[in-house]
Amino acid sequence: MRILLIDDDKNITDSIKEQLSESMVVDVAYSGRDGEYLALINDYDLIILDNVLPDISGTDVCQNLRMANIRIPILFITVLGGIRDKVTGLDAGADDYITKPFSLKELNARIRAIMRRNIHIYNNHVLKVDDLLLDTKSRAVSRKNSQIYLRKKEFNLLEYMIRNQDRILTRSMILENVWEDGIEEASNTVDVHIKYLRDKIDKPFGKKLINTVYGLGYKLKAESKPVS
Repeated sequence: MRILLIDDDKNITDSIKEQLSESMVVDVAYSGRDGEYLALINDYDLIILDNVLPDISGTDVCQNLRMANIRIPILFITVLGGIRDKVTGLDAGADDYITKPFSLKELNARIRAIMRRNIHIYNNHVLKVDDLLLDTKSRAVSRKNSQIYLRKKEFNLLEYMIRNQDRILTRSMILENVWEDGIEEASNTVDVHIKYLRDKIDKPFGKKLINTVYGLGYKLKAESKPVS
């Protein structure tokens, strides 16, 4: 399960991400515009959205995403706890509303409730490219019916690439969406982990899925030519 968290309070985002990252992939945006951009280019299962943001309101973000036909469930978290605020948020397209301060146990319960209400969305947890399968629920990966064992970061990188298959992914895009803050763009971290993935999902099977787009980045797509 992959979640987008949009909130400019780093203490809150760090706390939520630490709590949820054990079983979910959590991307963070600290402004409404950045959150909108990530929601439009990535495939998320849930958006957790603060209503008080430094550039535009969470209500505007919610309305803009719904107008763009983004049907991902949205959970508002906000200090604005009045009835009118809740009605405004729900009318904008939110699926649920929780006021600050809240406990992480309550947040988890709200997420589980949204999952139950949107079970048709969450049942589609198996991602497929050619003969490669990735199960986001069990975190299992296989190719040609052979199990492939990946470390957590390798799995997250592969999931990101599958969800964005046939798109050129730059190193900065991968770092932003898969790694924590603090890794320099000049680092060879992405290249090293791409090599790890190729060694596990390409080389043993003789058919390349991970492609280098020279000067730009990487692309995941099915190809017929063998691994050289």
